[in-house]
Amino acid sequence: MTAAQGRNTAPTARWDRLLLDCTLATFSGAAGYGLIQQGAVGWKDGTIAFAGRMEDLPDEPESLADNVHSVHGSLVTPGLVDCHTHLVFGGNRADEFEMRLKGADYEAIARAGGGIVSSVRATRAASEDELFDQSLPRARGLLRDGVTTMEIKSGYGLDLATELKMLRVARRIGEALGVTVKTTFLGLHALPPEFAGRRAGFVTAVCEEWLPRVAEEGLADAVDAFCEGIAFTPDEVRCCFERARGLGLAVKLHADQLSDSGGAALAASFSALSADHLECAGANAVGAMAKAGTVAVLLPGSFYALRETRLPPIEALRKQQAPMAVATDLNPGTSPLRSLRLAANMACTLFRLTPDEALRAVTVNGARALGLRDRGALAPGLRADVVAWDVRHPAEFAYWIGGQLARRIFVAGNEVSVPDSGR
Repeated sequence: MTAAQGRNTAPTARWDRLLLDCTLATFSGAAGYGLIQQGAVGWKDGTIAFAGRMEDLPDEPESLADNVHSVHGSLVTPGLVDCHTHLVFGGNRADEFEMRLKGADYEAIARAGGGIVSSVRATRAASEDELFDQSLPRARGLLRDGVTTMEIKSGYGLDLATELKMLRVARRIGEALGVTVKTTFLGLHALPPEFAGRRAGFVTAVCEEWLPRVAEEGLADAVDAFCEGIAFTPDEVRCCFERARGLGLAVKLHADQLSDSGGAALAASFSALSADHLECAGANAVGAMAKAGTVAVLLPGSFYALRETRLPPIEALRKQQAPMAVATDLNPGTSPLRSLRLAANMACTLFRLTPDEALRAVTVNGARALGLRDRGALAPGLRADVVAWDVRHPAEFAYWIGGQLARRIFVAGNEVSVPDSGR
């Protein structure tokens, strides 16, 4: 926070809105909810002006703001941040879901034209408008669930034209919904069919041709890669990250999901924004992440969908005081999860996060995983992304499984009404 942030002062002009009788989860400290009972939050021009106890308001409510509303004791939190999604893609892979449940293994599905190749094929075939129309309902559903900032990756194009198309669609989604969308170029996601037997050539193309074009067009805020035995090696990822850094782009990494391939340590060596998955990350890598300030992004949706059994190193992350975020990993193959609140519940149930850790993971730490320090908490000077929920205690946020709990959603101070798309 800046010196001005965290200090409630009397307004020099009337605030745009003031919410009263809030149970505020401010996340103003290093741990816990930062809970304030009988609280109030007010903002002006999209920036929080007051977040504290009602009795500490500098004047009578009606003298402070143009719009004053009571939320009758409801929980009020920062807007949620989904810091890892792949929600722009063509088609879906429900048929593979059915095939797996009928006994087909990955090899059989791949031989039938399934797997990531199926998503690549559908994404390449869709026009930009078609891809936008297919993807927007998924983003709209996240917003309806309280997500006011989201990350969207490319990676289902695996050719330059389609990767650029995906990134343009992601930008359009942010503009259409009025939310912040941080875009990530995921060129090293998988080896495309046309580069079979020419792996080194593909890595060179991504690093020397695709990355400069993405940077030149200003379509990506960060660069990601899949560092794994079935994907790309640490040396290949290092080449990509060095090129990204040379172009002024932040980096993040799919790391140590299926094996301890050194991905988390590699991410820390680049002071990456985040290292994501981490089921197989070792204690030394966790220590390096904590020292580098690299956020550990936990993805319980893919853990659940793949029926994994090896848990991320939660105790090591706690011991090293490494920040933990939680995200949906929304994608067509391994995590068709369309609720960040459900992801928080899964993180508690499957990974044994506490409710305060889970709520912090989808607010302040989710923002940190995207390099955003202007949101994720309720304090003066921060962006007025605010959600009022149909619950009264913050533990209920991760307790309820399913249902619609977001009552009122404000993005940069503006209330949004999100229609049910039906998809």
